[in-house]
Amino acid sequence: MRDSHPSRRTFVKQSAAAVAVTSAAQFALTSNAHAAGSDIIKVGLVGCGGRGTGAAVQALTADSNVKLVAMADAFENRLEGSLSTLKGSAVADRVDVPRERQYIGFDAYKNVIDQVDVVLLTTTPHFRPIHMAYAVEKGIHMFVEKPVATDAPGVRSVLQSCEEAKKKNLSVVSGLCWRYYEPRREAMKRVHDGDIGNIVAIQTTYNSGGVWDPVVTRDEVKSDMEYQMRNWYYYNWLSGDHIVEQAVHGIDTMAWAMGDVPPIKCWGSGGRQVRTEPKYGNIFDHFSIVYEYPNNVRGYHTCRHWRGSAQQVKDYVLGSKGTCDVFGETSGPRITGEKAWRYRGPKPDMYQSEHNEMFAAIRAGKPINNGEYAARSTLLAIMGRMSCYTGEVITWEQALNSKENLSPAAYVWGDAPQHPIPRPGVTKFV
Repeated sequence: MRDSHPSRRTFVKQSAAAVAVTSAAQFALTSNAHAAGSDIIKVGLVGCGGRGTGAAVQALTADSNVKLVAMADAFENRLEGSLSTLKGSAVADRVDVPRERQYIGFDAYKNVIDQVDVVLLTTTPHFRPIHMAYAVEKGIHMFVEKPVATDAPGVRSVLQSCEEAKKKNLSVVSGLCWRYYEPRREAMKRVHDGDIGNIVAIQTTYNSGGVWDPVVTRDEVKSDMEYQMRNWYYYNWLSGDHIVEQAVHGIDTMAWAMGDVPPIKCWGSGGRQVRTEPKYGNIFDHFSIVYEYPNNVRGYHTCRHWRGSAQQVKDYVLGSKGTCDVFGETSGPRITGEKAWRYRGPKPDMYQSEHNEMFAAIRAGKPINNGEYAARSTLLAIMGRMSCYTGEVITWEQALNSKENLSPAAYVWGDAPQHPIPRPGVTKFV
């Protein structure tokens, strides 16, 4: 099966040209088409894994007049499994996806986006820039799961898409869900209001046992591309490595505390200590990074995937007059110091809150656009990965302007990128 889809190297240029010719009349139509609460909002799902299925349930729960009308995935069995789950869920009456609106393959996202009002972009992270660019071109609101890219060219594409989305009054709601968690919002408000004094340092830790093991062997599939996409987490062109795909939540907390001002530079170390077998692709299993911010503030991030080891997922913001434990204990975040505080308010589901706020914004004609901070936090994680892969000090400007493009030469069921396992001191920054 061949695919006519261009590589992302050419896609960014093509999408920019297409966006530029969209008329002002289309912009106005997009922002106001569903301001009336009685209008049905048609939703499409692109990427039918567990996160995509969950996002679809949340989208259909968020508004009383929403229908899921189209779905797409690279693999038929993934789409069928997702659809079966949705048909057995509490929102089954809002699922209307007949066979003719089920699309499979690399270009399947276009068929979905072409006939919906809102698209849920929940594929593997590599494809996010391509899908976002097409959704903006077509004037479609979107929920965009984190991270939004796996390399700097992808981040730049996303930043461009988000600027065009602003011009078209489109919502771009990010899957960086902690920013939609009420306890964290209150904690960060207090940090930004100076309740812990001046920020001195930030510590974010995402030490876990990892995710699922590779699901297929090479002899069970027909091509290298299918093999890597089935096992996508273990290939950095698809996932970004676990620092980008998973630990970005902690890194985003660092960015949030710092008001999304980027660091000056970073340095770090990492490698493969436990997951050393070939089946684990080319990603690392541990990272440790120092981010240097203006005013001599330091951000310390560590993450690892080691089973049988001590686990910790915690974030702390250290100030001159106190410390904010962003996770806190059972009740939620807390501050110790001169202005001691403990969160005692409600804790609504943050995943549901993302969709509730998105659909309310669409109805009100007041779009939400989280795209810039989502892209910057993604780049912050990529920047840390770069420093660990190469062993070099990486500046923010270097990371943003990096020419390293992890894309395959073509999106076909054949060859796949064969990036070697990075070796600090040998792997070079590009």
